Amino acid sequence: MPNEIPPRSGVAFELKAGQRLKVIDPRGEQVSDLLAFNRHDIAEVISSGRTLDYASRIYLTTGDALYSNRSNVMLRIGEDRVGRHDFLLTPCSADTFRIIYGDTDPHRGCFGNLAEALAPYGVVPDQIPTAFNVFMNVPVDGATGALTVEPPLSKAGDFTVFEAKMDLIIGLTACSALQSNNHSFKPIHYEIL
Repeated sequence: MPNEIPPRSGVAFELKAGQRLKVIDPRGEQVSDLLAFNRHDIAEVISSGRTLDYASRIYLTTGDALYSNRSNVMLRIGEDRVGRHDFLLTPCSADTFRIIYGDTDPHRGCFGNLAEALAPYGVVPDQIPTAFNVFMNVPVDGATGALTVEPPLSKAGDFTVFEAKMDLIIGLTACSALQSNNHSFKPIHYEIL
């Protein structure tokens, strides 16, 4: 039975080397922000810059590695039923909602949810990097570099599997940004295999 992350919330848990994490979109068109920290040294953290540099592309899928800031492989993508994820945009936050959406009483977003969930592991907010945004659909205009956030391509029941290549602390959310989730907040399911 999968674990459920309620809409606009997040969790943190340990994932041992060799275990697999299955992130499931039970209803479709819902993003999940994924963070990874080395369980034995939280200064080593998932790195968008290193990963995209070594992959030489921004869209990652089956077989691709997610690297740390120390150029070590943290996770490898296994079965991927969607094939479109984002590793460019930072976790949404109260500031995101204030600056982009004009909210006067903003939700704390994925950033706040991740900060709270990861605090028991000693992770402080300033250590939270760009997340691997599972199922997030961010087309990039090749000529201008302009980004747009479009509805996820994930359908109900779609999933992506990640294999841990070291002992990890994982942060995982059901994303809180309307634009990222086609204007509807839904849960995320996950399983440790």
